[in-house]
Amino acid sequence: MTNARAKQAKQPSTSTKSVNVLDLLKEMLAAGDSDGVIELVVKLMATHEKQLRSMLEKARKQSTKNEGTSSAQLSLLVDAMKKLAAESPDDATAKLAAVAPVPPPAPGPQYGPKLPPPRRRPLPDLPHVDNLIKVPDAERACPLCGAERKCIGHETTHVLDIEPARAIVRDDRREKLACENVDCDGAMTTAPLGDKVVEGGAYGSRLVADMVVGKWVDGMPTNRLHERYGRLGLDIPTSTMGDQMGWAADCLMPIAHKLFEQVLASKVMHLDATSLPVLDRDAPNGIRIGALWGYVGVNGSERCAAFLYNSTGAKVATKPGEVGPEQALELRRHKKLPNVVCDADGRFDASFNRPGLLEVGCNMHARRYFVKALDAGDKRAAMPLAAFKKLYDIEEQIKDEPPDKKLAVRQAQSRIVYDALLSWCVTFKPNEPPTSKLADALRYLTNHHEAFMRFIDDGELPIDNGLVERLHRKPAQGRRAYLFAGSDLGGHRAAIAYSVLGTCRLLDINPSEYISDVLPRLARGFVAARDLPVLMPAEWARRRH
Repeated sequence: MTNARAKQAKQPSTSTKSVNVLDLLKEMLAAGDSDGVIELVVKLMATHEKQLRSMLEKARKQSTKNEGTSSAQLSLLVDAMKKLAAESPDDATAKLAAVAPVPPPAPGPQYGPKLPPPRRRPLPDLPHVDNLIKVPDAERACPLCGAERKCIGHETTHVLDIEPARAIVRDDRREKLACENVDCDGAMTTAPLGDKVVEGGAYGSRLVADMVVGKWVDGMPTNRLHERYGRLGLDIPTSTMGDQMGWAADCLMPIAHKLFEQVLASKVMHLDATSLPVLDRDAPNGIRIGALWGYVGVNGSERCAAFLYNSTGAKVATKPGEVGPEQALELRRHKKLPNVVCDADGRFDASFNRPGLLEVGCNMHARRYFVKALDAGDKRAAMPLAAFKKLYDIEEQIKDEPPDKKLAVRQAQSRIVYDALLSWCVTFKPNEPPTSKLADALRYLTNHHEAFMRFIDDGELPIDNGLVERLHRKPAQGRRAYLFAGSDLGGHRAAIAYSVLGTCRLLDINPSEYISDVLPRLARGFVAARDLPVLMPAEWARRRH
């Protein structure tokens, strides 16, 4: 039946009524004839390859950018691979399929008794506000005797709601003390000034902290912040907000510098970059592309982040006061802490060729190349994607385990999967056309497999560089909103803000609470050796709890 249908679709019909290929495909899919569908598509591509590839590319561009591959997709594609393998036996393919089986697709809708609705989530631990709802006046009288009914209790329903934010004028009434003894010459004393970022300024630390979080966490440019504050009755010029956020970043600079020192001294350091456009009248179109280099340090359960701005994306800083990635790696090497997680970027080659540093590869990037091959229509990429899914499933199971337990599981399970994956790539690489997407994926994995597999031999190393890449989402969100930094100084201030706010995110700290508390203490002046340690995010969080 399958061959007859395929031949029917391939050959032109002699009748006046042509074959409807779409209806035929739907019929075959409904019957579960996936092999027939694949065979039919292959034969159609033989005669209409150009048109079909154009349609597939258009559909791919219209799809979402999610890199995930569903179980149903993998199952269909791997079934096709098994058929090809049966026609041309391949030990590497069989070995990979054995250690990384593809889960069956999710079952379709079940027609049976209706399941009970899911339970409502418990309400969070928030303050409760009493909201008394009285019986309407028309219903307060007894319908039998007409007497006024008395309250005998209340039925309470808990409803999650929100009170709108409000702007206030804080009247700082500073107490003044003087000695009433007429014979005493004691001097009068006055309470200290209230919390503000700028001495003599009109804006409190909570308002400035809200500006900082609004711009660099929520990605809101100053004109949108101006509109938001306007709805609260505040008319703050955008230039004033820019000044306040600049002063706040300057106050936070010592904390950002200390965070970078902590990152360099961590057992494991992550490294990655994202772009930051900067206004420059001498550059083409008036904009130069700078770089935000993100660093994350991991010491067991403690984490910290640091961002450094560079006026260019070069590996060595070109302006005074800037630190490029090669210089940062050299500082790391002198501390004799070798583990650095990063992408296979040529800008790092010179650093890792020196003794004292160990490159730990990012398997998210290795996997991404196979996703691109699959998106281009190469169904063979489904096999390594199934292997990566198995590796990440193992990591999910052991994410809360101590390093020694992680090491034991990786040695027993992950190594088998990765060895089979590498063997599959080595087998297919020699015969793959060098310009194909799959060839790119095979070269990338085989050329850097030692770095990709280092996590298997150390329970403290991660499988990928996702920790710092996830922090880059905030700068990316900001680029879409405020488009560019106004100058190199603005780039440095953005890096300071992203350092502090990124660390708050890693430690699950409310950034508004943290910044509003530390800003006044930094603005009043402090002794770094004595005061800075207690103002660092991790120590601040410990003292709060």
